[in-house]
Amino acid sequence: MLDKSAKIYVAGHHGLVGSAIWNNLKERGYNNLVGRSHKELDLLDPVAVKAFFDEEKPDAVILAAAHVGGIMANLHYRADFIYQNLQIQQNVIGESFRHGVKKLLFLGSTCIYPREAPQPMKEEVLLTSPLEYTNEPYAIAKIAGLKMCESFNLQYGTNYIAVMPTNLYGPNDNFHLENSHVLPAMIRKIYLAKCLNEGDWEAVRKDINLRPVSVMRNGEKFVVDGTSDEKDITEVLAHYGIAAEAVTLWGTGKPLREFLWSEEMADASVHVLLNVDFKQTYDASVKNADGITEIRNCHINVGTGKELSIREVAEKIMKEIGFKGELRWDASKPDGTLRKLTDVSKLHSLGWHHKVEIDEGIHRLYEWYLKGICINHQTI
Repeated sequence: MLDKSAKIYVAGHHGLVGSAIWNNLKERGYNNLVGRSHKELDLLDPVAVKAFFDEEKPDAVILAAAHVGGIMANLHYRADFIYQNLQIQQNVIGESFRHGVKKLLFLGSTCIYPREAPQPMKEEVLLTSPLEYTNEPYAIAKIAGLKMCESFNLQYGTNYIAVMPTNLYGPNDNFHLENSHVLPAMIRKIYLAKCLNEGDWEAVRKDINLRPVSVMRNGEKFVVDGTSDEKDITEVLAHYGIAAEAVTLWGTGKPLREFLWSEEMADASVHVLLNVDFKQTYDASVKNADGITEIRNCHINVGTGKELSIREVAEKIMKEIGFKGELRWDASKPDGTLRKLTDVSKLHSLGWHHKVEIDEGIHRLYEWYLKGICINHQTI
């Protein structure tokens, strides 16, 4: 257990999970927290990261910073996803070791598991068959991160733990129509379709003024915001499947997914940081055919252990928002892996269980969205 006076660096403290971890630590009485915005500290810059660690000398580090995005972003910007995430991990984990950090928590993703992994996915299925092609570069970067933590522990006796969250959603989420996670993207699309359906142009303009929307026209980025004319706004929103009569979502809606409220991911993360040591993440009694103990798959799945289809999630959002139009599916867009459910028995054995179910989570996130909070959005 870290002392309440311990200095804890939360990398990515403005993000979806990082901000929730920051608040969770505060609620537990940890007030000696350190965070830097991207403008203040570029985690891709090894010189800057070293200077930061030289100055702050944190006792513990939570690496919640990452380059993230949805299916289409992962598919099209493959180099960005592998390069930037590898570089962030290399810099932060490397400097944590060089500066004698006592405890490090690395946040990964359940996309690390093979496309055809047996369900629900235990930690042991890592690297047993090919990954999902769509986000393979991102997954490889996250696998490298957890293996870096594991390897430092085995070689140098450090206490670095990796947690792999399932699909997250919650306050401070990114609602970009192309690059956000699936659930917030659906909330925004269905909300805008409802506004168009009801002729509420004031609400449409307020939304896209907070979060401008762009498309490529004749090789150049064309952006609409709250000051644009109705024709341009309608055309750009239609590009993303948003219309007065219907909202069209990517894929078939058949894939099954598990969703975890981000504040619960934060609570699980802090629980692991404060209460779990590396030696608790593996079974040292298991040996291979040669009688040698192989310590691997020490990461911890974080999720609910419950799943539902993307179509079911969309229908729940339709009901919550009150959109009266149609829900359509564009099967020309990729579905991704058809089923991804985590086995959370290791997490349960370490003393943590989820509480927020999907219906309550959707309600909470929609209420948060309607407040007009816009922290993470970027137009690209």
